[in-house]
Amino acid sequence: MTHDSPTPPDAAANFRRVCVALTAVFVVYSMLQVTVPVRALDLGASPLWLGLVFSAPFLLPLLIAIPMGGLINRWGGRRMMVSGGILLLAGLLVMRWLPGYPGLLIGQMAFGLAQMNLVLAAQSVVSGLARGETLERYFGWYTTWLSGGQVVGPLMAGGLIHWTGGTDWPLLAAALVALVTVIASAGLTGSAAERVPGDRANTGFRAQGRLLMGNGAVQVSVGVTAAAMFAMSVHGSYLPVYLEHLDIGASVIGVLVSLRAMSAMVIRPFMTQIIRWLGGRSVTLVLALGLLGGGLVLLGMTGQAVMIGLFSVLVGIGSGLSQPLSMVIMAENVSPAQRPGALAMRLMANRAVNFLAPLAFGALLGAGGFGLAFPVTGIVVAVAGALLWAYLRRLNRPS
Repeated sequence: MTHDSPTPPDAAANFRRVCVALTAVFVVYSMLQVTVPVRALDLGASPLWLGLVFSAPFLLPLLIAIPMGGLINRWGGRRMMVSGGILLLAGLLVMRWLPGYPGLLIGQMAFGLAQMNLVLAAQSVVSGLARGETLERYFGWYTTWLSGGQVVGPLMAGGLIHWTGGTDWPLLAAALVALVTVIASAGLTGSAAERVPGDRANTGFRAQGRLLMGNGAVQVSVGVTAAAMFAMSVHGSYLPVYLEHLDIGASVIGVLVSLRAMSAMVIRPFMTQIIRWLGGRSVTLVLALGLLGGGLVLLGMTGQAVMIGLFSVLVGIGSGLSQPLSMVIMAENVSPAQRPGALAMRLMANRAVNFLAPLAFGALLGAGGFGLAFPVTGIVVAVAGALLWAYLRRLNRPS
């Protein structure tokens, strides 16, 4: 048995364990999307401080994601995921017990590093399970599980903040959820625990730079995920702040934040059928970016909770299609030895956007308020979709 071709029982068991582990991670992530803004606002954070706090989880992954991809080959998926789960738990406890901005910043940075370890290792494991439409279904269901976690998390955090009047209990609850990640990751067996033989030709920044420059499918994957992550980062970080600004209660904030993940969760199991119905992956990707951009543009034009929820659903459908499809494109167009490094490069692009988007949005927010910041962000994503369409037509044109 090889790492890239596990037996069916091994693949099914590992797939379930990876889904459980990463669902718990995204429950924690989405709990923090509600808890951290409320905690920061309780400290009197300015828009600039909010941007710094929201960007903190993405600084270290931006710098070390590609070297971490090589480490997955050397350590194997199980070891990387267990260590990531332990770091996740530690970061949440720091955020709970260390007061003020230092606790928020250090905890957010630890969370970001842990999430990077877990996401990269999980994607590498899932990528080796199948090809073609089967791999589309795997990633569709994998990301459906993650979206389920993002539905539950805001509801948990919003309810706990409402009932307890603070953010301490949500952080402790998130720490308990993080234990699920450690336990599920420790159960991985077979191919998920194996190391992949490799060499320096497939790892490091230069290797990923050559891969990006020479592989059109990788370019599409990275470009799509960067544009989609830009939209989702702004939506996830600043929607709770916007709703707080509108004097909407914490429990309602939790419901509205979860709508994006809920709509993504509903659409992802049907990704293969949608691709067939639309006539291919290219059209699906462009449509997804159009929904993301349009949802953000419209979001800044309303202050009504019902309409905010509706436009968040558009953002959720766009992210629900774009993210798993970009992973499938990446996984199918690189070799098994290249896969962790390529996925790490994709994640590095995500984290660069995650780091810069809140800061840019914070500057726009300070200059023109939410009515300007959300539409401008949406227009940027829509333009990225138009550029992608032009690039795909050129890439597929017969020479």
